[in-house]
Amino acid sequence: MLLPQASRLLPAALLLAVSTCVTAAEPTATALPTAVKFDPIPVHLIQRPLPSGLTADAALRSGRVSTGSYTMSARAGKAWRIAFLFPHIKDPYWIGCSYGVISEARRLGVAVDILPADGYKDLIGQLRQMEEASNGRYDAIVLSPISLDGNNPSIARTRAKGIPVFELANDSTSDDLTVKVTTSLKSMGLDATRWVIRDAQKRGLSSINIALLPGPAGAGWVKGEVEGSREAARTAPIRVNIVDIRYGDSDRIEQSQLAAQLLARHGHELDYIIGCTGCAPAARLPIHEAGLDGRIRVVAYDLTREIASLIRRGEIFAAADTKGVSQARVAINAVVNHLEGRVRTPPHTVLVKLGIVDQSSLNHYRLDESIAPDGYTPILSYDPRQERP
Repeated sequence: MLLPQASRLLPAALLLAVSTCVTAAEPTATALPTAVKFDPIPVHLIQRPLPSGLTADAALRSGRVSTGSYTMSARAGKAWRIAFLFPHIKDPYWIGCSYGVISEARRLGVAVDILPADGYKDLIGQLRQMEEASNGRYDAIVLSPISLDGNNPSIARTRAKGIPVFELANDSTSDDLTVKVTTSLKSMGLDATRWVIRDAQKRGLSSINIALLPGPAGAGWVKGEVEGSREAARTAPIRVNIVDIRYGDSDRIEQSQLAAQLLARHGHELDYIIGCTGCAPAARLPIHEAGLDGRIRVVAYDLTREIASLIRRGEIFAAADTKGVSQARVAINAVVNHLEGRVRTPPHTVLVKLGIVDQSSLNHYRLDESIAPDGYTPILSYDPRQERP
């Protein structure tokens, strides 16, 4: 419940594990993540009424905002059926979200299916999944929309059928959502770029050139990243030149190619590259092969276990953190609270507060609020009625 106060490609072995999970008839009890208790999650609550067609960041500027904490909900009174529509499950961010969903489903006693599309180019596939999920099998749907606007008609049709639709992580401009659970996507860009600016100042630099690998054009989180980076550059106390932005799916191979293109054109003038969770690690090999390790520093717009490891090794210098596991936990708790009739007037949006991670903060940072445990194998379905005692 809410207690108000005054913003990629798997390794081969893991990809095989994901395929096994998808095709298996049902997961075994031993494969399931432990149902864990979590601390209250710091959030911003954006209340209704609001003008139509707002993104979460636009709603954040409305002034109808309070600070709060999201706490664990009580176990559900029945095994509600909930569908989660992800853009894909090809990178650690969405694997972390799957961990948050499945572990909380087990604690809450509800049935969930995670239905990934094939990536950010697969809007048609996600719309088809939405149509199938809205045909009576599920009590609620949690959507991580591929498009900022393109999912809106599908959301409206689903709501017209009497099925509540919630949003997780990726933003949209739909007015037919029951609750949005996301973070300030613009703040992803602001925080990551402001870290870069502070780092440059510590190095004595008065002017820097940066390039962005933000992810697929058209996705709400990508627009937020870029908008935030541009604002941070505009208001910086030093000169910050964004010399190039290369958009593309967060697939590791595609991002490596985009990074190589950046370096071929701008390599010897670049000081920093800022990239998404699939993008930032993909830039490391092209930088090394170009002999630019000592010149270009890589910073990430978000955190994964891989990125945390790369920060520890000094191969990525910092990351903003949208706390994907916490977002997933809040989303499924919000759904259960709604289905159980526990919340009379839900907020328009719940924004999980961001973190920032670098070598100075990594050792004491609460990674369990953000990323899946080391070695976690994704599971895409859970039904408490099929779990062995």
